[in-house]
Amino acid sequence: MFVDQARIKVTGGAGGNGCCSFRKEKYVPRGGPDGGDGGDGGSVHFVASSRLTSLEPLRYHAHVKAARGAHGKGSGCHGKTGADKQVLVPCGTLVRAAASNALLADLVHEGDRFLAARGGQGGKGNARFATSTNRAPRFAEKGEPGDEAEYLLELKLIAEVGIVGLPNAGKSTLLARVSAAKPKIADYPFTTLAPNLGMVSLDDYRTLALADIPGIIEGAAQGKGLGHDFLRHIERTKVLLFLIDLGDPDPAASYATLRAELARHSPLFEHRPSVIAFNKMDLSENRVRFDALAPAFPNAFSISAVAGEGVPSLLEHLWTLVDRARKIEDDTPIVETAERDYIYEAPFRIHAVDDGFEVIGRSVLRAVVMTDFDNEQAVNHMHHLLREMGVFHALKRSGAQAGATIHIGDFELEYHPD
Repeated sequence: MFVDQARIKVTGGAGGNGCCSFRKEKYVPRGGPDGGDGGDGGSVHFVASSRLTSLEPLRYHAHVKAARGAHGKGSGCHGKTGADKQVLVPCGTLVRAAASNALLADLVHEGDRFLAARGGQGGKGNARFATSTNRAPRFAEKGEPGDEAEYLLELKLIAEVGIVGLPNAGKSTLLARVSAAKPKIADYPFTTLAPNLGMVSLDDYRTLALADIPGIIEGAAQGKGLGHDFLRHIERTKVLLFLIDLGDPDPAASYATLRAELARHSPLFEHRPSVIAFNKMDLSENRVRFDALAPAFPNAFSISAVAGEGVPSLLEHLWTLVDRARKIEDDTPIVETAERDYIYEAPFRIHAVDDGFEVIGRSVLRAVVMTDFDNEQAVNHMHHLLREMGVFHALKRSGAQAGATIHIGDFELEYHPD
């Protein structure tokens, strides 16, 4: 089954907890803290792979989680870092945020990567907190939870020539004739229900990638027929091949319909190089019709996808246009990204809410979520971190009164000024 859209939820691995431990050896009194750190959690990456041609595998794995980091142990043993999780997607996959539909990445080439969810940081063991005034800290940090996000994945096939035509125009027959692809072929409209890719081999080791999409009807850009679900698969093509059935009541009107639907779908197609080919020349009555149409379409090709008549010259012409487009891409200078001026961003923000204040900031949230609230020393350490960050001072300037509720992530804390 061909699947070109998928919704997926990803979760980075949580960091391992730090260990609260003390050295215990014979003849070594008061050995001191030796708790190791927890390992960092694994991250989730989307990786483009040419081995895949569909997003179908993700239909059955809608939630992907990376491995969590191992907990720290005594004797200074640190936990193992969690393994990263790679989610393979076909080349040509767009990654969008599920909430806003904003485009985040376009994975076009083999090996392109996108960090989907970062793993959590491992908690520090109590050995990290030993100081000259606190030689036996009896607390350790908890592991940080991994990031969690939802994405919409959208596949746009990567082909150099897109075959466009009305239903039953012979697109699949042409693809089967020139490549090793085996699309479904029948004598009724909408036989093709999913895009098909085929590689055409020419002499001198030349190749062309062709894409055959389901037939387009009038109103396809508004969703009629199979609609715009598959029109996006020809947005990346370098050349458009309009395949017209000479048996249509009005072949010229068929071509106009195709042009109009593509223009409604995207302005990208208006200036895309294109070729017109009239198909089914193996029927004698169609030869007469082509002679009548030839003056209006002087550069059009006449072919028979079934018999192969006229196909070699069409492929050579397509190769010429594709090769020209490739050279233009190669000659296009790479525009270096201009250096951006440094802009200071505050480590946290404070907003007044109905029942108090909300503090937003990754470092502040990390300090809270990694705190063991059942341990008094750990809570005191969190207060020290927030004080050093300037959170208490900022709350005081914002008008926070004693007893006010402070929201940090999913936590609710009570504010008491120093």
